[in-house]
Amino acid sequence: MPPSASIAARIEQARARIAAAERDAGRALGSVILTVVTKTQPPEAVDAAIAAGSTVFGENRVQEAQGRWGGRPRPAELRLIGRLQSNKAGAACALFDVIETLDRDSLLTALASEAQRRGACPRLLVQINTGEEPQKAGVAPRDADALIARARAADLPVEGLMCIPPAKEAPGPHFALLARIAARNDLNVLSMGMSDDFETAVRFGATHVRLGSALFGPRDPAR
Repeated sequence: MPPSASIAARIEQARARIAAAERDAGRALGSVILTVVTKTQPPEAVDAAIAAGSTVFGENRVQEAQGRWGGRPRPAELRLIGRLQSNKAGAACALFDVIETLDRDSLLTALASEAQRRGACPRLLVQINTGEEPQKAGVAPRDADALIARARAADLPVEGLMCIPPAKEAPGPHFALLARIAARNDLNVLSMGMSDDFETAVRFGATHVRLGSALFGPRDPAR
């Protein structure tokens, strides 16, 4: 893991690159939010990101997030960016401000039931499998409108979409597809773009980019 000063420098560099991409795309500065992806990171790395002024964090697993944030002050916003099992909907609703991975009816039902029980629900993004890759989570693009409609009918607070393009394909067409689905469903939030392609995502309208290795370096396989 890089030292704290290096993490702070990488975060500052990422912010500068996001700002440059915003300018190049003719977008307002500050219109894109940096989500710091902390999965598998040790406590000192997370603390360094907080010390560098990061306020929005993304986690892949409910249990890992519970362990990480149970012993330190909560960030301004905690987002679940990994696949959510339906039987963990209650724990996710208790912990996260935003769940980015609504992608199927069983999870919709679990979240709606939990929202009714709690009288509240985290803001939601529908995850779209833009490449229709069988190994990835996400609803197929052709089925997205119907899932969004069912979520709205259940009074769930869907505010946007999320995607992870196929690793071996140009990301631009996938980001453009996500933006089209969002536009026809009157959704304004687009979580798209990671360490290797976030500047492209900004050009296609991303409101949130999810960066991990660009801030912390390559992930340690042992973790």
